[in-house]
Amino acid sequence: MRIALFEPEIAGNVGAVLRLGACLGVAVDLIEPMGFEWDDRRVRRTAMDYIDHVQVRRHTDFAAFRSTIGSSRLVLFTTKARPSPYEFQFRADDVLLFGKESAGVPAEVGDACDDRLRIPIRPEVRSLNLAMATALALGEALRQTASLPTEPLR
Repeated sequence: MRIALFEPEIAGNVGAVLRLGACLGVAVDLIEPMGFEWDDRRVRRTAMDYIDHVQVRRHTDFAAFRSTIGSSRLVLFTTKARPSPYEFQFRADDVLLFGKESAGVPAEVGDACDDRLRIPIRPEVRSLNLAMATALALGEALRQTASLPTEPLR
């Protein structure tokens, strides 16, 4: 399983997602352009030393990224979908895609995805923070595929 962020705009969100990937053993793909410089200290401050424990791949654009996923399903999380991740059957090789904070993904990127899901939230609010949405989605996908890391009791 992989996480992909389409043109992320906020360094702190990317740092938090990198830390999530490190903790749960999931690679993170960053689809450029990003709304900040990659060496932005805010990425490292949020990810802390966890950044050294996650595989990060940067792609120049969506086409370059798409060419790397082979036969894996591309599952888009969007406020414009109906199906819930809690009613969806994830596979261990799915790639979970999240759009940019301000605008999601353009129609052509959405059309290139195999599935679209929406995390259920109350109707009077617009959306979750990118890092929070990623954590909820990834947690459910890993739970369903029995891929959550296990740790011996101390």
